[in-house]
Amino acid sequence: MKTIIVAIDGYSSCGKSTIAKALAQYAGATYVDTGAMYRAIALYTLRHGLQDNESVIAALPQIEVGFKRVPVISPDGKQDGFAQHVTLNGEDVEPFIRTLEVGNRASEVSTIREVRAFLVAQQQAMGTHQSIVMDGRDIGTVVFPNADLKLFLTARPEVRAQRRFDELVTKGEKPVYEEVLADVNARDYRDTHRAESPLRQAEDAVVVDNSDLSREEQMQKIIDLFNQTIDKPD
Repeated sequence: MKTIIVAIDGYSSCGKSTIAKALAQYAGATYVDTGAMYRAIALYTLRHGLQDNESVIAALPQIEVGFKRVPVISPDGKQDGFAQHVTLNGEDVEPFIRTLEVGNRASEVSTIREVRAFLVAQQQAMGTHQSIVMDGRDIGTVVFPNADLKLFLTARPEVRAQRRFDELVTKGEKPVYEEVLADVNARDYRDTHRAESPLRQAEDAVVVDNSDLSREEQMQKIIDLFNQTIDKPD
C-alpha cells in the first residue's frame, strides 16, 4: 500500500480519536492524537502555575512532548495489542490529561501562536516517511493541507455533550449535563474564533455528521472513503 496521510478535523467530543485510531489500525498507519499534545502542554502549565501567554512561551524549550506504545492487557491477563500514550518530558501523562480542567486549558493554550508553531513542526515531521492518520482542529487546513484524505467530523452540540457526560460518568466523575453542554459550546466558540489556525472545514474535506450514526455505521462510511482514496491512480 502506498504511503498515505489522512487528516481528521472536527468539533470536540465528535469521536475523532476513536475513529482515527480504528482507521489507523485498519490502514496499518501511525495514529497521532494532536489534541493530546496540546493537553500535555496544558498539563505542564497547570502544574507549574503558568497563567499568562508570555510564561507559557518562555517554558516551551523545557517541554518535550512525545508518544509511547503501551501494551493493552485484556481482563483475562493476555496482551491485546498496544495503546498510544502521550508523554510529557518522559512521563506517561495519559491518566492526567483527559479531565475537563486540562481540556479547557488546552483550548486556551492552543490559541498561542508560538505553541501552535512548536507542535505543528513536530506533527509535520511525523508524516515525512510514514502513513499517518492524524486528528485535531487544523490538520487538513494547516498541518497537512495536501493530505490524501480529509475528513471533517461534526455532530449536534447536545449529542456531543451527552457523549462527554457519559464518558465522565464511566470515569467515576459526577458531571452536571448542563455544565458539560456549556463547556462544549464554549470550546466550540474558542476553537472557531481563535486568531491562530481556527477550526474550520477544509474546502476539500468530506463532512461526516455522526449525530445519528452508530459507531459501526460511521466507521464503515469512513473505511469506504479511505478505500476509494487509495484506489485512485497516482
